[in-house]
Amino acid sequence: MSITSAGFVRTGFLGVAVLFARLASAAGSWLPNEPVARDQVRFLYCQYNGSVLAKSLAFSNGALQTEGASWTCESRQTDTEIEVKFRLVKGEATSAGLAVAFDFASWSPKNYVLVPAVVYNGNRFHALGGGYMPEFPSSMFFNPDLPMTISNDPRLSWEPGTASKIELLTGNASTPAMCFYSPAKKRGFILLSEQKTRFGNNGLFIEENAAQNRATFVVSAPGVREQAAGFGGFSPSGDLGVNWKAGDVLTMKFRIYRFSTGSIPGLLEKFMSVRKALTGPNHPHDLVPMSHMADTIVPRFKKRWSKDYYLPENSPDFQLGWVSGFMQTPMLALNEPVETEHICHQLDFVVSKLQGKSGYFYGGITANGQLRSDRTFNSRNLALVRKNADALLMFFKFFQILKANGHANLIRPEWESSAKHLAQAFVTSWHTQGQFGQYIDPATGEIAVYNSTGGAIAPGGLALAARYFKDPEFLRVATESANFYFNRDVVVLGLTGGHCGDITQDPDSESAFGFLESLMALYWATGDRGWLDKARTEANLAATWAISYDEVFPPQSDIGKLDCHMAGAVFASAQNKHAAPGICTSSGDYLFKLYRATGDVRYAELIRDIQHAHTEAVEMPGHLTCGSGFGGSMERIQPTDAEGKGSVGNFIKTQNAWTELDGLMMATELPGIYLTTDTGKLFVIDHVYAKVLKRGRSGIILSVSNRTSYDARVSVFAESSMKAKSPLSYTAYLKWPRVRVASGKTVTVLISPNGKVAQR
Repeated sequence: MSITSAGFVRTGFLGVAVLFARLASAAGSWLPNEPVARDQVRFLYCQYNGSVLAKSLAFSNGALQTEGASWTCESRQTDTEIEVKFRLVKGEATSAGLAVAFDFASWSPKNYVLVPAVVYNGNRFHALGGGYMPEFPSSMFFNPDLPMTISNDPRLSWEPGTASKIELLTGNASTPAMCFYSPAKKRGFILLSEQKTRFGNNGLFIEENAAQNRATFVVSAPGVREQAAGFGGFSPSGDLGVNWKAGDVLTMKFRIYRFSTGSIPGLLEKFMSVRKALTGPNHPHDLVPMSHMADTIVPRFKKRWSKDYYLPENSPDFQLGWVSGFMQTPMLALNEPVETEHICHQLDFVVSKLQGKSGYFYGGITANGQLRSDRTFNSRNLALVRKNADALLMFFKFFQILKANGHANLIRPEWESSAKHLAQAFVTSWHTQGQFGQYIDPATGEIAVYNSTGGAIAPGGLALAARYFKDPEFLRVATESANFYFNRDVVVLGLTGGHCGDITQDPDSESAFGFLESLMALYWATGDRGWLDKARTEANLAATWAISYDEVFPPQSDIGKLDCHMAGAVFASAQNKHAAPGICTSSGDYLFKLYRATGDVRYAELIRDIQHAHTEAVEMPGHLTCGSGFGGSMERIQPTDAEGKGSVGNFIKTQNAWTELDGLMMATELPGIYLTTDTGKLFVIDHVYAKVLKRGRSGIILSVSNRTSYDARVSVFAESSMKAKSPLSYTAYLKWPRVRVASGKTVTVLISPNGKVAQR
């Protein structure tokens, strides 16, 4: 690492030219005035007029003279690191800031641009106004040629000859990063930034000229945007520059990766490998053992029973799938007579009240028996495809649990007939339309809104249906549709979207994780390890939605006061700019299964992060979050100012059934400790500490320590590496032994080579 006298490394910016000429941008633009011959990096002084960039001036040979002030900058650079130190040597500056710009000369609008959790493929799609959950124009209905259409999100222009700019703060991104893949050059680029300086979160800007042949990525301190992105719209940011005096110093650090890759999946794989490289490893808090979490949530769900169904959300009405309706598999797994009867009664209710003539289900029903619509068009009651895919998957999860608990006799022929009718509806859509669409008409089976990944979970449901009914056609359609969505959406577009019921067709996390569920279901159904390759790519995409580091929140905020470590919180969608405690709605056990099948610990770490972030958001004594009592949680972990600057880091005072169900699902379906008996490889998901004390012929001795304030019953899943090569059943968790560890205690456990567990 070397520093020139000018403070600039003359070896160049990762093999490209570094310009020393003083460049000034036009007011309000980060782009240099003149075209550049090669990629370059500029160190900038920024002058603001309120929230508007008035001008930016580039340092020349490590120095800059502005009106009334003298500045210097020094930089260090290696192949993957840049560190720059700015200093105001003399004078003063008002309403100012500093920035680093990365200019790209041979740019193309065909480049795939990623800012994790907010911008996918540049969000370069048709967009609707109208704010949160905008109305669909009539042109979107029954139109097979519908282009992908999103809400009013930060985006680059899809129209040729139009300049565009994306303005964000690091809080908008799950990882403070800006990335792109160039199909023409077969190259990828990843820029990692620190979250903040003493001025608050850094700014992340992407600007493209009207010709769309030049672009610049900018990281600024402070982050000053003209407009702040909200839930499907924009408002004045209120951001301001800061005042500087002689002697003030600012240091900014970056990681930069330029690499060869032939595809968007190649970029996603690289990002998965480096997403924590600058921020460093996160440090999950061990707060509440998963067993105690389950013990607090189960009574809450028992109270949610209301005559015919468990109440989803805070309404007497029933909503299928998505946000917890018809998804209470952990309540059935309890194997308690009352809860088993409740699940059976709910199955009766859903089958008798919600299924349309086509086999598809309506999206919900009021407490008074009136069918609810997810969208309407010309008085037609339309349903979200995602809800139907959830229902299809859940049918077979319920059936498998009933069988595993010895209650196969309770499975009624009308349930099986209904599930088969729903599976056949998906097959018919595939045969007639070549996709599943986003919204359907349950009366006719027609696709009402096309061209999203709304059917992400459908291949998984069909895979389970194929095994249950021994129907090869279900498996064939599951395979074909999964390959279709993987190639069209993941490989070509680098995103999945249209899964949430409150967005347009925006990129979203729920479809990313949901499609991973399908890919792992196909691995389970077929044993074909080729599905694992696709699942790894999809898991890499899904990981872009999860906060990757211990983000720093305002000290006066709810999260700041509690010192919550929110790595693993999952952003909802490009429209809804907030993170949530958990995957809506799933345990994410497929991430564990992917780790088990591949040995790639990154996927185990991801689900551990998600589980721990969920716990951070749960109300508990001395850890007050949503105000709804121990075990309560809500869906808003807010790293952005999309709901106003005062909302950053504050919990909303409500509760969500789906986040509580999510915690119960994770506590039920994820192993607390996983051990491969022949290798001694150990991974802990639960809120305990475990280590191998001894290995011998009789097995492996573990110590398990519980440093939390609550007693624990830790599930232990131990097996040989040979057994790990076979797909894991959907009910394996019902048989995992439990180790009791009192609060503050340590126990030893002998695990035999065949996986049996004996507590000492």
